Amino acid sequence: MISFIVPAYNEERLLGATLDALHAAGRAIDELYELVVADDASTDQTALVAQRHGALLVSVAHRQIAATRNSGAREANGDLFIFVDADTIVDEAIARSAVQAMRDGAVGGGAAVRFDEAVPLYARLMMPVLVRLFRAARLAAGCFLFCTRSAFVAVGGFDEAFYGAEELVMSRALRRHGKFVILRHAVTTSGRKLRTHSAREMLMVLGRLALRGPKAVQQRQGMELWYAERREDPHNVA
Repeated sequence: MISFIVPAYNEERLLGATLDALHAAGRAIDELYELVVADDASTDQTALVAQRHGALLVSVAHRQIAATRNSGAREANGDLFIFVDADTIVDEAIARSAVQAMRDGAVGGGAAVRFDEAVPLYARLMMPVLVRLFRAARLAAGCFLFCTRSAFVAVGGFDEAFYGAEELVMSRALRRHGKFVILRHAVTTSGRKLRTHSAREMLMVLGRLALRGPKAVQQRQGMELWYAERREDPHNVA
């Protein structure tokens, strides 16, 4: 069985489309599958959306992404795990390729990424470069990472010492355990952070991370881009 594991915090707006796409992908590849939504202390209708879409709801209150991913995995029943962010669309081709990679011996992997709608010019210019760098370094983007259950257990799951970049730490751990692949297909993820934060704000965050290294993502302080209340995406304003 495939377990699609979706961590979520206040994602009532986008979660439904993500779950619809996962249902469509699971049916199209004709595999047993389940949807697991790990709802991390949402104050909106995230839990209701998950239940209406037939997902196994796991309610937690970590406010920490690595711990939330791990909580979802602990309740999952599958032997193949596919972690998908609540604002990310996975199609049949991606799901099929991920499953086939694991059946062919990969312990895990990721995929290329594209944005759902228009993002600032600097992001459009940087994205192809980042995709190539991540592929060369064999690192999965946070919105999509897959692995076998056995590999997940062997590496101890996502490292809960990290409040961000947990997918990079997980990628390295899985690489040490076995074959780790980056698929040619791309998932589509929301560019809302890029649309709701200025280039200056983004550069300040990246600069802080570069200066402090791993310590910068081992505490919630300074991680407001990920943990502060979400700003209204201008593309959602009527």
